[in-house]
Amino acid sequence: MAKIAADLDRALARRASDGLPGCASSRLLASGDGWSVSDVVCTSGPQDRPFEERHSRFSIAIVAAGSFQYRAAPLRSSAQELMTPGSLMLGNAGQCFECGHEHGPGDRCLSFQYSPDLFETLAADAGFRGSSPAFGPLRLPPLRALSPVVARACAALARHSAQPSAPHSALPWEELSLDLARETVRASAGCSPRSHQPSPAALARLTSIVRRIEHQPDSSLTLAALARQAGLSRFHFLRSFERVTGLTPHQYVLRARLREASVRLLESRQRVLDIALDCGFGDVSNFNHAFRAEFGLSPRAHRLLSLTRR
Repeated sequence: MAKIAADLDRALARRASDGLPGCASSRLLASGDGWSVSDVVCTSGPQDRPFEERHSRFSIAIVAAGSFQYRAAPLRSSAQELMTPGSLMLGNAGQCFECGHEHGPGDRCLSFQYSPDLFETLAADAGFRGSSPAFGPLRLPPLRALSPVVARACAALARHSAQPSAPHSALPWEELSLDLARETVRASAGCSPRSHQPSPAALARLTSIVRRIEHQPDSSLTLAALARQAGLSRFHFLRSFERVTGLTPHQYVLRARLREASVRLLESRQRVLDIALDCGFGDVSNFNHAFRAEFGLSPRAHRLLSLTRR
């Protein structure tokens, strides 16, 4: 994840150096019959006005770095979501939307697109029963059920960033695309848009917190310290953070650390102990327990399983 965020930081630095407006650039990584996956880097910031876009296909975008506000039709409503690392931005074919960076510049997403026919087939495989599948919520938070496939996708993106000239066939993009769609349909079943909408002031405060966690996931991030930075009481901060991100601060920090650890296990030869310590865990025993609870297997088994999928 650090590699992915570093690429975004470099893109933001180039934009600032050139003095140009922010923009989104999309690079196709792979495609097949009814699916595609792209690396989307956006350098927009508070000074750039959002503009209306339209999902041409069903869309699942994994936020790999940065944050932004996501609004979908009807755009005149106040419904919006704060997209943070590890969360999924969901879009239905033909749906209008806007992405804004009112409270912080830049984001990087791994965007998976599906034709209506393929998505309908995958939704049926995932247990959907109905005439036309469609996402209800605008986003899914970093959920435990989605952690394995999200970590695999981020590891593939990190691998591509490190070796951009490698052939697309060297990475399991099609398998990831199909797995992600099925798991997302299952996770979103029964979910509906949140009735509570945060104020702009709350979004600004919480955006600063999630960006601090992203850049310092291994530091001491106590509830009191985070609430103090947000200028809120611990109780008010805890309630606001959970409403906006879908997780408690503890769950959010722990999942960010485990996601980073998973990518390092898949993409490096570092010792498990070193990865655990680098990602903010005090000892390897605690790390092993948390990792197994999140991914369903030990760190070493997680690394070995990934080798069989390459």
